[in-house]
Amino acid sequence: MPSEEAEAVKLFANSYLAIRVAFFNELDSFALSHKLNTRNIVNGVCLDDRIRGGYNNPSFGYGGYCLPKDTKQLLTSYGAIPQALMQAIVSSNTKRQAFIIEQILAIQPSVLGIYRLVMKEGSDNFRSSSVLDIVHCLIEAGVTVVIYEPLINKESYQGVPLLTDLAVFKSRCDLIVANRWADDLHDVQKKLFSRDIFRLG
Repeated sequence: MPSEEAEAVKLFANSYLAIRVAFFNELDSFALSHKLNTRNIVNGVCLDDRIRGGYNNPSFGYGGYCLPKDTKQLLTSYGAIPQALMQAIVSSNTKRQAFIIEQILAIQPSVLGIYRLVMKEGSDNFRSSSVLDIVHCLIEAGVTVVIYEPLINKESYQGVPLLTDLAVFKSRCDLIVANRWADDLHDVQKKLFSRDIFRLG
């Protein structure tokens, strides 16, 4: 196929993945608001052979290098072409992050700990991580924030204190926010906020 069509394939494929992420994130927002079990609903929805699993584990929003960039590029490429879905993908991610921030602020933490800045387990990528947007908004809201990120060997990250000793991090925080579960968090589940419904200990 021509290079223009190959580029369109990439943009539409990544935008479809973003749609799935956004869909299940909004499902989770609905479930949280109505005090329903997100995992039960997601499992039930995914029993449908037309839907199935994959990209169905709620998060703080899609991020990373490809999905935010490609969804915005595709939206821009539409120009005056009538569309609604492409705009909804981009705005859904922003609304999800705002919802997560509201949930965290409602807990009223004294010291909030951010467990890892990376996008996902096994990654060293911070670029366009949804966690970064949440950190900035929480700081603007006046919350005291510390970060645990062993991949960064500095005393602070963008002005936020950075801890590399996990035990010290756990003891300093009364609420720990983690986009993705890790076995390191097993002993602090009572003060953990995460939407990783399939991996929470």
